[in-house]
Amino acid sequence: MFIFRSLAYLFAVAGVAQLISLEGYEFQTAAQYSESSLTEHMQDFMSFFSCMLFLYAARLDAKLNIAATLLGALLAMMFVRESDSLLDMYVFDGAWQSIVGLIFVCVLVFLWGRFSSIYASLKEYSQQPSFGTFLAGFVTIVVFSRLLGRGSYWQAIMGDSYMRLVKNIVEEGVETLGYTLIFIAAIELVITCRRRALIK
Repeated sequence: MFIFRSLAYLFAVAGVAQLISLEGYEFQTAAQYSESSLTEHMQDFMSFFSCMLFLYAARLDAKLNIAATLLGALLAMMFVRESDSLLDMYVFDGAWQSIVGLIFVCVLVFLWGRFSSIYASLKEYSQQPSFGTFLAGFVTIVVFSRLLGRGSYWQAIMGDSYMRLVKNIVEEGVETLGYTLIFIAAIELVITCRRRALIK
């Protein structure tokens, strides 16, 4: 089984890289890697389904319930943030902030009276194989992609030949890799929780 999972993750990451490059091959110099690109849609897809998987894992395991729910809420917020342009266009300007605020309030209501259990649940999650992969993906999205995608950095190394498109490709590509790692972490957590449920 582990060989199958290893191959599946290998081909998944390679497939994501190939999909990122499709827009460049198709549109060439006209490629923008904008909010409506396939790369952005992949980020939306993986953040949404990672959220669903974490919430499903929360239902399977009592010890991981709080930790998995918090991760699901975090991914829901990230999904909403990634969809900000669509929300601004079809709902109202600044809608994503309101939705994220609502999710945050729901999390507080969920945690009410259970604050003392947060640390124990997060500690339990930190001992799962999924934890390292999730943390690597999260740091890749929130820190690494932002630092690598700084405009000042690309302007410094490209000078007068600076092309914002190159910066966008690198930043969005690395960010998509981060979401892929989080998606894999969510799958691994579900597998772990299902195994633990069967043992019980």
